[in-house]
Amino acid sequence: MTMRPRLTPAMADVRRAVRLSLFAAFPDARSRVTRDPSCGHPGGWVVPADAPLVLVALSGGPDSLGIAAALAFEAPKCGVVAGAVIVDHALQPGSEVVAERAATTARSLGLSPVVTKRVTVHASAAGPESAARDARYAALSDVANETGASAVMLGHTRDDQAETVLLGLARGSGLRSVMGMRPVSHRAQLLLLRPLLEVARETVATSCADLGLEPWVDPHNSDERFARVRVRTTVLPVLEREIGPGVAEALARTASQMAMDADALDVLSSNALMLARRAAELDTLTLAGLHPAIRRRAIRLWLLEAGAGEVTTTHVDSVDDLVTHWSGQAGVDVPRLRVTRRDGRLVIDRNGAP
Repeated sequence: MTMRPRLTPAMADVRRAVRLSLFAAFPDARSRVTRDPSCGHPGGWVVPADAPLVLVALSGGPDSLGIAAALAFEAPKCGVVAGAVIVDHALQPGSEVVAERAATTARSLGLSPVVTKRVTVHASAAGPESAARDARYAALSDVANETGASAVMLGHTRDDQAETVLLGLARGSGLRSVMGMRPVSHRAQLLLLRPLLEVARETVATSCADLGLEPWVDPHNSDERFARVRVRTTVLPVLEREIGPGVAEALARTASQMAMDADALDVLSSNALMLARRAAELDTLTLAGLHPAIRRRAIRLWLLEAGAGEVTTTHVDSVDDLVTHWSGQAGVDVPRLRVTRRDGRLVIDRNGAP
């Protein structure tokens, strides 16, 4: 008989975070679970054949490995099926060996299906980190579609959240960057779950050690060519030393608070956009009467709904000038679109889009 590892505080913290995430994402799934000690499944949990499938994005590193083990344990009780997707970026020699090791570990944890997807990372003006991220999310979406998965679970921790907030502050990208990553979000049609945003990276690593799991250590995670690595290895330690412990926790907490504020502003901006909308155009007089924070968010939302690419603060500033500082200036180019002002309205001209 296989003995389960003794439950430790680190294991309990990670499992609790995963369980709460599954309950929030699939509130009705738990009620469909039955228990039959003779069924042969761990814990005797019997999950319906049509239960939601949740895939963990597994690199083999400590964060993804810790969340994979927790998902495998918690999924049956929560009424979902747990699988894994391993994305091989092919950026390092032997990456296929690392991917196969991660897949073998996933199967040993009881995850099924386990799918490995090899991708090509193309050069990008936004840099190698952005290019790899885009390729990874595209692969996750493809595998989710192929397997019929309802969601993909990611192993981002509280420390990742703190790093994201600091990078956002450095870019001056406004509230959207400062609020960091969301526990539940969508990327196109893909539902993403991040249960560990309030769990320390050290806790997740400890849970792996407690389970006897040996994570893969990605050399890119110590390569200081990458801004995130420099924040992790230099900036955050300096802040902790000079300001005091708890900086990462405070930054993550700030991100959570900012996310709530952003949600409220999004609702107000959506309502304002409906008031200003005239078919596919926007009435500038209505926009001009809005608070700048609401107006700018409404403009951004309008551009994205119209099919714009990545909309920056500079783009929104320029379109906002067509409303508040109108002096007959030419239109504004945003990715895939061009916005002009005609007869007191903002109009999208796709023919002139860059």
